[in-house]
Formats: sequence, structure tokens, C-alpha cells
Amino acid sequence: MNHILISPKSSIRDSMDLLDKSSEKCLLVVDKKKLIGTLTDGDVRRAILSGNKISGSISNVFNGSPFYIFKSEIENFNIKEIFQKKGISVIPIVNDDLTIVDCLIKNKLKNIGLNEKKLNNVPVVIMAGGKGTRMKPFTTVLPKPLVPIKDRPIIELIIDKFINVGCVNYYLTLNYKKKIMKAYFEELDYEYNLNFIEESEFLGTAGSLKLLVKEIHEPFFVSNCDILVDADYKDLYDFHINGKFDLTLVVASKEYLIPYGSCELNEDGTLSHISEKPKIEILANSGLYIMNPVILKYIPKDCFFHITHLIETIKEKGFRVGVYPISEKAWLDIGEWNEYKSTLEKMSQ
Repeated sequence: MNHILISPKSSIRDSMDLLDKSSEKCLLVVDKKKLIGTLTDGDVRRAILSGNKISGSISNVFNGSPFYIFKSEIENFNIKEIFQKKGISVIPIVNDDLTIVDCLIKNKLKNIGLNEKKLNNVPVVIMAGGKGTRMKPFTTVLPKPLVPIKDRPIIELIIDKFINVGCVNYYLTLNYKKKIMKAYFEELDYEYNLNFIEESEFLGTAGSLKLLVKEIHEPFFVSNCDILVDADYKDLYDFHINGKFDLTLVVASKEYLIPYGSCELNEDGTLSHISEKPKIEILANSGLYIMNPVILKYIPKDCFFHITHLIETIKEKGFRVGVYPISEKAWLDIGEWNEYKSTLEKMSQ
């Protein structure tokens, strides 16, 4: 249980690290072992989207009115019904003074009969046609999606993430070394529906999606072929649907240390102060999206067109674009050699 306990003085970044390590996606906020609240990954996302700094405290972020059960009364509750009706993943068990003595964790209870909704009918598009020039000399020989991570290519690891939530329909956009890509899957024993979408010329990070206008008729995932995102894809999909977004970006929180003193100026141009080696926080585009098919009509046919062009276009048209934050550690990028080596190191730990 200790792995899901957190102090109210902890930072949002600390909470994201703990949530990444746990499968419960819920932390118990405690003050000297006494329950004072709960903090879910959803609470953290809302805090970030509301402008809270990742380095800031969770003190004004967590839920201060959590559901809990007194140890002396646990036999009076239908645990299965509570999990189903309240949509929670953890139930704290406390003494009369609210000291935590135990907790019930939804995904660790056996034979509880809780069926998780799967995303069987949600299509997945993987943009697999790029040249991968930043990964030479690997990509001089192989298409980027076949770059190995340990003993498997990155494309299989990406697909595994979606298979875990029940997705069965996949579209791979191909161009560079497409014959090698198709030959690889011909030799692979897979149990999902796979469709190859072939570009006649390089169309950028979004141009080939135009080829899917007649193929996809419901909200769908789009993933770059050089990333691994460790997130709750079901929750991501619900976030997109419930928020009534037309396109949702998954963004990773990143912190950078500026190795210089930053000079801050007054309005008259004189020096106000110097911030020594300040840290800046950004939300980086991870390369994973959910899109509604209606926006595909704004992609020009047979034209080089990036995802940034699509986002700018649909925003001008009044469509809703959502942002789903994840932690930096939940995003692995192998688009460049340094990131590739870092990914190998992380996956060996």
C-alpha cells in the first residue's frame, strides 16, 4: 500500500512519477498516516490544464473529500457495487481517527466480476512512411518502424499498446521502403486486421490521412511510428469523447534546465533581476492523437501537409482541440539517436 501514499507537500511531478509506477492511477494523500484526500491521474491532468506548474505542490489539487470505509463497518458494504457506481479504483480502509490501515484496489480483487469496456471498434492509424533520416545508418537499411527495441521492432511494441485495450483494426501508412514493411508483416503471425495505406509521394505528418476519408467513420487513434506512450488509452479515449473534442493531442510534461543566468528586465529596459539557471516547463507534443473523421476533409489531396497545419486549420474553423497531459517518463521517443539510446537504457532497468 505504501506505493500509493503521498504527502500533500509533494509536487505534481512527484505525483506523476508515483502514478506512472502504480497501476491504480490513484494515490492516497496522507498526513502522518491519516487520510486527508485522494489524487487521481485525472486530477493531475486538470491541474496542469488549469495552469498549475508541474513543480508546484499538490496541496490545492487533490480531492479533499474522498470516499473511504471504516474498518469496523467493511462487512456492511457491497464492494463490487461501490467500484461500479463510483467509478473509483481504490477504496481506503481507515480506523475511527482516519488512520489508513488497508485499502481495496479494484484491479487486484479476484472474482469481482468487473468488466472493463474495451476499444474493439476503435481504428488505429500508425504513420509508418517516413524516411527516418535522423536514425541513419539504421534507416539506410530498414524502414524506421522496424528499428529494433531489444528483440522486437518498435512497430510491434506500438501495436501491443493498443491490443491491450482491445483494438483490432490497424492502418499503416507506407512509403519509404514499403516493400520491406509489407514483407515483414507477411512473415508475422498476427491476429488483428491490418490494412496498408500507400502514399505515391511523401505527404508529411498528416497528408496521408486524406487516403482514409472513405475508410474510417468513427473517432480513431493516430500514432507516430517512433514513439511509445505508456498511458491509459481507454481513459484517453473517454477524455476525447466526453470533452467533445475533434482532435486530442497527448502531450508530455518536460522540464529543462537553462545553463545560464537569465536576465529579467523592467519596462524601461533596466535590469530587474537575474534568475540563476532557471528551469522551464513545457508540454511537448508526443505524437499520439485521437481524431474525429470529420476533420479529414480539411487535409488537401496529394499535398505535403503536416499535423501542425491540420491543427491550425481546424482551429480556424472553430473545431475543438483537446490536450491530454502525461508525464515525461510515460513518453519514449526513438526519433533520434540520443533518445533511442535512452529508451534502451530505460527498458533495461
